[in-house]
Amino acid sequence: MRVLLIDDHTLFRLGLKNLLERSGIEVVGAASTGHEGLELAQQSAPDVILLDMRMPDMDGLAVLNRLRESGITAPIAMLTTSSEERDLVESLRNGAQGYLLKDMDPEDLVAALRRIVEGETVVAPQLAGTLARALTGQSDEEEEETPLSSLTPRELEIIEHLAEGQSNKVIARELGITDGTVKLHVKAILRKLNVRSRVEAAVIAVEQGLGRRRPPPGR
Repeated sequence: MRVLLIDDHTLFRLGLKNLLERSGIEVVGAASTGHEGLELAQQSAPDVILLDMRMPDMDGLAVLNRLRESGITAPIAMLTTSSEERDLVESLRNGAQGYLLKDMDPEDLVAALRRIVEGETVVAPQLAGTLARALTGQSDEEEEETPLSSLTPRELEIIEHLAEGQSNKVIARELGITDGTVKLHVKAILRKLNVRSRVEAAVIAVEQGLGRRRPPPGR
């Protein structure tokens, strides 16, 4: 198997080259930029290309598109630290046959490369759930939506203090804002959660894992 590496991190690139060669894999080129990778891909005729997602001159998706536009038909696997759904979906949509993570065990990486060369599309096992959500049209945000999802960061801060049973005056002092500002935020929180009292809001917050203790009744 002949592999071309395209990654801007010198230490990682050299370490990966040594790892692959110790596994009996021929590394036909190791490019430090997207432009250099495009040239080497034309010259070296690799069986598979390992491509970093984040590079300063041209990101991995741009290199992937340029490789396909230039007529390169060898399978391309993204090798990245990114577990973002968007990066995964865009890579596969634009012609990548693999999406692998840089913290994979060496033997797993080698096995994945062999499967990719044999014609499989391989995604890092820990991203299987992300891929499944993408295929069913369910986003991370939809999966993680909670009763608190509509609150702003400041409102989340305040409701956490409510969950600990703190008064407006204490919350204002701890956050460095006025009592009046706290009151406005509490009012917005009650409206968004569709509850009538701060105790009800605090209970919801505790149920969602905020706060260290339930607020005393009537606070």
